[in-house]
Amino acid sequence: METRKLAFFCWESMYAERVGGLASAATNLAETLAKQHEVHYFTRGSMADQVINNVRYHYCQPQGCNTVSYCDDMSNRMVDQFTMEDMKGKFDILHFHDWHPVQALHRLQDRDTILTFHSTEFGRNGNQHGDWWEYREVSGKEWYGSYIAKRLTTVSATTKHEIMQLYNVPDWKCDVVPNGVVPRKYCSSIDPGEVKRSYGIHPYAPLVLFIGRLAYQKGPDIFIEALRTVHAHRWDIKAVIAGDGGMRQHLVERACGLPVSFTGYIPDTEYLRLLNAADIVVIPSRNEPFGLVLLEAWSAAKAVVASDVGGLGENIDPFFDGIKVMPDADSLAWGINHLLDDPDKAGTFGSRGRSKVGRSFLWEPIGHRMVRTYSQVNG
Repeated sequence: METRKLAFFCWESMYAERVGGLASAATNLAETLAKQHEVHYFTRGSMADQVINNVRYHYCQPQGCNTVSYCDDMSNRMVDQFTMEDMKGKFDILHFHDWHPVQALHRLQDRDTILTFHSTEFGRNGNQHGDWWEYREVSGKEWYGSYIAKRLTTVSATTKHEIMQLYNVPDWKCDVVPNGVVPRKYCSSIDPGEVKRSYGIHPYAPLVLFIGRLAYQKGPDIFIEALRTVHAHRWDIKAVIAGDGGMRQHLVERACGLPVSFTGYIPDTEYLRLLNAADIVVIPSRNEPFGLVLLEAWSAAKAVVASDVGGLGENIDPFFDGIKVMPDADSLAWGINHLLDDPDKAGTFGSRGRSKVGRSFLWEPIGHRMVRTYSQVNG
C-alpha cells in the first residue's frame, strides 16, 4: 500500500477540545490511518503540539465573537500551521471534517481535498432555527465546502441523500464511509448492582439509560414523555439521563414525579459504569446522521431502542439486534416495554449487536474504505 502524508482539519479531538461524537470519530480514523500513513491533525487546544498513537497533533487557540467568526479564525490559524508543515514535505491529501474548517478548505482548495459530513446544520437545527442568522451562515459554508472539495464522504446513506438534496451534490462525488468503534473500550466487567445502588436504584430494578446532549435533535423530551407510559406499565423502572445541554431545566421540570435521575456531564469512566449497568439504552433522536451511541451500546452487549432515523435506521435490524421506533413518546414507550417484558430477548439483541460490531464497524476496514476514497480524488 502506498504511504501518504495526510492532513486532518477538525475543530475537536479526543485529547484536547472535545464537544461530541465528532471527536471520537475523527480521532479514531486518524489513529487507524496512522498505522500506515503519516497523519497530521490540526485542531484546537491549549497545550503544546504532541504525538499520540502516531498522530501528530497541531493545536491552535482561536478567538471570535460568535461561532462563525471563531471557526474562521481557527481555520486561518490551521492554515498557517499547515503551511509550515507542508514546507517540510508536501501533503498528499487534506481531509476536512464538517463545516468548522471550511475557511481553511477555501484557502487550500487547489490541493487534493476531502470533506466529510458527520452531520448537517439542517439536521441539527433546521426544524428549530431555520430563520436564525447562524443557521444560514453555517448552511452556506456547508454548501460552499461541498462545492469546492474534490470529493465528499458522509457517515450514512441518509446523510448522503440529505446533502444531495440540500446542496445539489452529484451522486458520483460522494462516498458513504461509516463510523466505527473500538469495542473493548466500552465493555467493562462491573457489578451492575453496585452501580445501581450508587444511584439509589435497587440492584434488581430495570435501568434505562439515555446518554447525549440535552438538545431537541437528540429527543430527550421524547424519552421523558415516554417514561410516563413506561412507569405506569412497570412501577419499578428507573431511568438515568446523562449529559447536559440547553434543554436540561425544561426536562427537569417535565420529569417531576417520574423515576429519573439527571447526572449532567459525566466523565468517560462513569459513562462506562452506567452503560454496562444499564438494562436498556434508548436513542430517541429526531435526526441522527450516524449514532455512535448505538455502536457503544452494542459493544457493551446492551439492548437498544432507537428512532428509525438516519444511521440508526440503516444499521439496526428490527427485532433481531434492536428495536426501531418512531421518534415519538408512544412508540418509544412501546419499544421499551416490549424489552422490559422479555429480558431474555433484550439479552439476545445485545449479543447480536456486539457480533454485528465485529463484522461491520471495526476501524481497520473502515480506514481501508477511506483510503479508497482518497485514491479517487482528482488533483
